[in-house]
Amino acid sequence: MDNPRPFGTDESGVADMEGDAAIDAPPEIGTDERRMHVRAYNHWASLLRDRAYPSIEDLDPASISDFGPNSVLLDFTGGVNNPSIAWLGGALRAECDIEDGIETIDDVPPRSLLSRLTDHYMQIIANQAPVGFEAEFENHRDVNTLYRGILMPFSSDDDTIDFIYGVINWKEVASAAVQAELQQAVDRSLAANLPASEESAPVWADGPSNGFATDPDVDDVPVRDDGGLAAFEDSVAEPESVADHLVAARESAEQAKSADQRSRAVLYEALGRAYDFALSAEAEPDDYQEILDDAGITGQDRAPMTPIVKLVFGVDYDKTRLTEFAAALSHAKREHIAAGTFADYLKAQKGGLKAVVAAERAARRPAAKPDRLEAAREELRNAPAQAYVELETDAGDGEEFALLMARRLPDGRLAVIGAVPHDKALTERAIRKTAG
Repeated sequence: MDNPRPFGTDESGVADMEGDAAIDAPPEIGTDERRMHVRAYNHWASLLRDRAYPSIEDLDPASISDFGPNSVLLDFTGGVNNPSIAWLGGALRAECDIEDGIETIDDVPPRSLLSRLTDHYMQIIANQAPVGFEAEFENHRDVNTLYRGILMPFSSDDDTIDFIYGVINWKEVASAAVQAELQQAVDRSLAANLPASEESAPVWADGPSNGFATDPDVDDVPVRDDGGLAAFEDSVAEPESVADHLVAARESAEQAKSADQRSRAVLYEALGRAYDFALSAEAEPDDYQEILDDAGITGQDRAPMTPIVKLVFGVDYDKTRLTEFAAALSHAKREHIAAGTFADYLKAQKGGLKAVVAAERAARRPAAKPDRLEAAREELRNAPAQAYVELETDAGDGEEFALLMARRLPDGRLAVIGAVPHDKALTERAIRKTAG
């Protein structure tokens, strides 16, 4: 039976650490699979552009050296009940012991990894979005296998899902009997050879009692057995790594994009997930930088939330909306909103997202400069008078300051000729210059 629990944990979900305190860590397993599902999803998203689904003409599994060997392409143009297999990667073919060509789903060997992958294809048709899953089963060689997969929709007409591309990776684990035997052997060896010591040597991240040497990369993508990318609310585990948060945010963003009436609640949920991803990226900058590099996106010190929303909603998403989303996330950071609460924060705001965006833009707006003209007026009010004259003129009646025209006499005195007709701009320039 499938067991959709996190890899490397016991049935309670807690890593078994007893009895292995002095066992050196084994070599890493499957380093080439690092973030395979994030990269597969990134590839799918890069082909999406402005379409409902990526075009099947843009997909060439044979040219994808990264995850192409671990993939299968299903062709539904002949119907959904028994789709044909248009491509089967070499690694997946070898694991399933498939030597001869297989043409349709009905030809897939039972209890094979391929059968686990194809069991989920109807979820794509129902959800109209990528679906991720993870589980555990006993394969056709009676070997317990942990696997993780992702299925992604493609279309030949930008309207109908008539192709599905799946990527899967896996690890085989020892049986319970072998695990118990190994544990006993380890215990006997430790008891016989190790002196008593209060200090312990390096430990495995997971003890040998679970029979599975932990690959730190398998938890990079929160793929699930219950709808994954299309139903994040019912996920089997909360995101932990920065990659987990990215995929969870993208799941939510896809729902927001496909919501029938652009439900604000769904959009706010997506922005909440995006904000959680931003916090995770801040906590794990090296992993975040690797994701940016994979996606070909450059970080921006002056606008740190812009790459976040591009990763979550897509670089081809409406630029105005991306700018608003980035402003909303910046506001959440400025207000120190706690992880997991930003969606509720948006729902509680009068005016919702628009009000939050307006508040953030107002906070960024430079403070108003002091009124230098009024300061100049005040300076001239306090300046000592050089002379007093009386003129019969109505130029600028009611105005506090006036400009006078004078002629310099040969003896150095100034002969006032009259008042200059009032010109507000000219008067203000004269006030600034006189006070300056």
